[in-house]
Amino acid sequence: MCRITIANPLKRAFSLIELIVVIAISGLIIAIAIPSYTTAQRQARDTRRVQDIKRIQAAMEQFYAIHSYYPSSSAGNLTLAFEGNSLPVDPKSGSYTFSNTSTSEYCICAALEAATGNANPVATTTCTWNAAGTSYCVQHQQ
Repeated sequence: MCRITIANPLKRAFSLIELIVVIAISGLIIAIAIPSYTTAQRQARDTRRVQDIKRIQAAMEQFYAIHSYYPSSSAGNLTLAFEGNSLPVDPKSGSYTFSNTSTSEYCICAALEAATGNANPVATTTCTWNAAGTSYCVQHQQ
């Protein structure tokens, strides 16, 4: 005698246990990946801040070489060093700390998120250098 079996259509679906296991594994992978992604974003923003600060410093020194003074710290005057182009902006907060005590010196700082900087945040008109600081700063070279 020949037996004919008919497949049960309900047997083709995943069981509840299988779905829970897959969701748990996915949640674990996401929980591990998100902090790494956030750290990478912070480091990328810090790298850009350091590059921006060095770019501002180069523009200020070039301006000084031509005019024999640094532009003042007001935003309109700083663009003089960039020949009318816009100043670089912080990728998160939008601005860098610029301290200009005279036309012969300046200090520019950026607060870092993930890296150790070379200075403390500017509280006065001068840079406060600290190898374990939370800011990256540059000052006049002339």
